[in-house]
Amino acid sequence: MLHSAFSKCYTPTKAKLKTSLSYLCFMQEQPLIIYDGVCGLCNRSVHFIIRRDSKKQFKFLPLQSNKAIALMHAFGVDLHKSDSIILLDHNKLFTHSDAVLLALKKLNSPVRWLYIFIIVPRFIRNAVYRLIAKNRYRWFGRFDSCPIPDASIKDRFLSD
Repeated sequence: MLHSAFSKCYTPTKAKLKTSLSYLCFMQEQPLIIYDGVCGLCNRSVHFIIRRDSKKQFKFLPLQSNKAIALMHAFGVDLHKSDSIILLDHNKLFTHSDAVLLALKKLNSPVRWLYIFIIVPRFIRNAVYRLIAKNRYRWFGRFDSCPIPDASIKDRFLSD
């Protein structure tokens, strides 16, 4: 969990952002999904998104990378408490169920229709999210290190 039981939208100060090593990475136009690179569920989710993102609008970054660490520092997010897929879009960072639903909203139909679950109160959505996040390694496995994407999708991933 990041800062509380509720999803938040984090916006860094310009001073913090400019001192971040990843300032240029952050300023990119495309939405960025930061995910747990050693999590089986998270890796499957990334591939699920890639298959349904015909516009190739998303970029991806493992949470374990130096760029992700610098970005989270710029936003004031404690990575040691993170159990969330993170969406960085239009200079705003979204976590938990908000991140998932906002990412789904940008994908091809019919997957984008899952955004309808935004009407479910956030505390309920995030309770389900936290239950899955808490058990993700047990239920979906864990890699020893971040898998390397194959050549056909390598350009969708930011490198350190």
